Parts: sequence; C-alpha cells; structure tokens
Amino acid sequence: MWSRVVEFMLGCWLAISPFVFGHAESQSMLWFMDWLCALLIISFALLSYWQPLRHIHLATAFLAVLMIGYGRFAQPAQLIPAEHVIPALQNHILTGLLLLMFALVPNHASQPPQGWYRESHN
Repeated sequence: MWSRVVEFMLGCWLAISPFVFGHAESQSMLWFMDWLCALLIISFALLSYWQPLRHIHLATAFLAVLMIGYGRFAQPAQLIPAEHVIPALQNHILTGLLLLMFALVPNHASQPPQGWYRESHN
C-alpha cells in the first residue's frame, strides 16, 4: 500500500501547487484542474484502503492520462509554440507521469507471495 501513500502525497502536492507556481486569478481553469485532480487523487488513494474499493486506484491511471493530455495541449492563447509550456502545465505532465507509474503498482506489492507466506507458517 506504499504506492497509495505516494499517490496521496502527490495529490497534496497538486493542492498546494497553485500557490507554489503563483497562478493568477485569471487562470481559473488551472486552479480548477489542480484542485479537482488533487481531490480525486486523494480520494482514490484513501478509498483503495477499503477492501470493496481496493481497485479504485486504477481510476488514478485514467486521471493521470487526462492530466498529461491537459498539460500538453492546454496552451494559453498567447503561447502558440509548443516549446514554451508554462511551469504549471509542466507540473501537470510530470505529476501525471508519476501518478501513472504508481497507479499501476498493486496494493499488495510489498507483501510476499502467498506461497511463501504459507510455507513459512507451516
């Protein structure tokens, strides 16, 4: 479950990133994306500890792909060249890539295989 803790921390990072990058009041879509994604990521990470919803962390992978796409294609009108991505959008891309990597780690990844567990307790 260590990967869910990392997802939770990345969600917290997204929640504070508007203040770190100094989003302007006029960049309401960036504020909305940061806080909505943070809320969903934190919720998915915490809900995956509940046994009936243990696979909900896979929704984080979908959200991560959306964040990567938004970070790549949501350019402000004054920045036409793709080489000039603003730092807030770069943050979406990087955080999305990290989330995608950790979302694919199963909840029980730090536990030994069942066969090993049974052999050691016989």
